Amino acid sequence: MYPPPSAGRHAAEPAAVPAGLSHQQWQRRELVVWGAHGGAGTSTLATWLQPSWDAGAMPPGSDPAYPADVATGRVLVVACRSTVWSAAQATRAVAAVSQLGGYASIVAVVSDGWPEPSVAACRLRLLEPQVDAVIRVPFVPGLRLADDPGSVPLPRRVLRALAQIQAAAGRSFPL
Repeated sequence: MYPPPSAGRHAAEPAAVPAGLSHQQWQRRELVVWGAHGGAGTSTLATWLQPSWDAGAMPPGSDPAYPADVATGRVLVVACRSTVWSAAQATRAVAAVSQLGGYASIVAVVSDGWPEPSVAACRLRLLEPQVDAVIRVPFVPGLRLADDPGSVPLPRRVLRALAQIQAAAGRSFPL
């Protein structure tokens, strides 16, 4: 997890809104990737979707203010796995951000290599009206043996999923 914006290389600089855009229309270039739980693939997605912030995982308690503060002016991606429990945590994360007046733009469902249970698929389908996109990121077997997710060659299916995330965030991503 990267340090809070006031302390790191991605420090939140005073953002000047470009001429011709309202404050609501303007977003910073970096994505914020927040895990619905630990082990959701947050750091891996943040590595693949540079420039981005790894906001770590949602805490088990009820204090989700960190990503809402960091995500101001940025696209917020909630990462989860394709399990029933993880889909419930993603629902909790989206609700927590919404309750704080924020907006979770994308839910990225990172595959664990197993088929997605129907209950998880239903829960994720219920999230679709609340976010701009729910995107499934296929399993990458090479990650199991890698120290650095950025060094793993990505299959075309994964590149397409990353391109969908980038497009939903209003960014381009070359395949």
